[in-house]
Amino acid sequence: MFSRRTSWNLATNRYTEALEAHRREGRELLDLTASNPTTVGLHYPQEELIRALASRESLTYEPAPKGLLSAREAIAAYYTEKGSPVDPDGVILTTSTSEAYSFIFRLLCDPGDAVLVPMPSYPLFDFLADLNDVKLVPYELVYDHGWQIDFHSLRSPINRACARPCAVLVVHPNNPTGSYVKSHELHELNHICSAQQLAIIADEVFLDYSLGPPALTFAANKDALTFTLSGLSKISALPQMKVAWIAASGPQSLKSDALSRLEVIADTYLSMSAPIQHAIRAMLGERHGIQSQLLDRIKSNLSLLDVKLAGQTLCSRLVIEGGWYAVLRVPALGSDEDLAIALLHETGVLLQPGHFYNFATDSYLVASLITPAEKFAHGIERVLQYLAHR
Repeated sequence: MFSRRTSWNLATNRYTEALEAHRREGRELLDLTASNPTTVGLHYPQEELIRALASRESLTYEPAPKGLLSAREAIAAYYTEKGSPVDPDGVILTTSTSEAYSFIFRLLCDPGDAVLVPMPSYPLFDFLADLNDVKLVPYELVYDHGWQIDFHSLRSPINRACARPCAVLVVHPNNPTGSYVKSHELHELNHICSAQQLAIIADEVFLDYSLGPPALTFAANKDALTFTLSGLSKISALPQMKVAWIAASGPQSLKSDALSRLEVIADTYLSMSAPIQHAIRAMLGERHGIQSQLLDRIKSNLSLLDVKLAGQTLCSRLVIEGGWYAVLRVPALGSDEDLAIALLHETGVLLQPGHFYNFATDSYLVASLITPAEKFAHGIERVLQYLAHR
């Protein structure tokens, strides 16, 4: 009765069962997995955002497949400010990066075709691929004093041709490893993708949260057909506003053909509301105040974490270049799910097990650096005390 693309295992996993039981019992919870920026005590310019949504222009229906020009110009200005000018005509508005992925998968892939995705990385890709009849083929990120793309593992499925590869997906910076694609890696990606007629799909939702110099965007990449995905969920910490986009770049003939096809896909849905489109310029304009709050918290929590880690030897953290998360390396005395559940039971602290993100071994936990500072400090202290007496 139902399609095979939705034949997922819908049973609740042990981690979720443990969390639900913990909440039902009314026990203390120090949640160090926060991903929703609207619930972590940030100060938003409420009046300005509400005014932006009350535009009278929203009462007129203007069906624009790519999105209203004024909104696309605001997004182009965002990239110009980064030193990477983007043509507004190369921008397609979507209501989420998930919808953007769907548009790109539909553009590039026939049923059964493959997209190469990094491992470890965000688990949502599995569901998006299933819904679009696309196969995901992993390539590895390897860690050695920092993360690098393992180009041997990236080339192998291309050469084996187990399914027709259509694109290489990069997450810049990666969620949860916090690693950016380096300039020499981009050069190699362009070489491979140009030679193999593959597109690059660059997910840049965390781009602005660099812990070092501002990171370069893929939106200016010209050497291979590239689709850069981003949105206000992270840029302006406004996930509820449902604003995202695709910025196309690359060789002109390929880019032009891709945009013509994407415009038809977007015209089929016309999914973004007028009030939101008219508010995009204001919402983007408010990003600096929100980002400074988040970066201050991320750096403060990271500094505290390093101080706590320096006082013991059982747990360490991996190098982070950007994003909202810290990856903790812990003793592998069992599964990371067992450890996360034990921490919840014994200390009331919630962390994510690394296998949620397809880490290769069971020795990783993931913590959110946007957690309110006091909660983060208490949670990390309890985790380290538990590991010391385990």
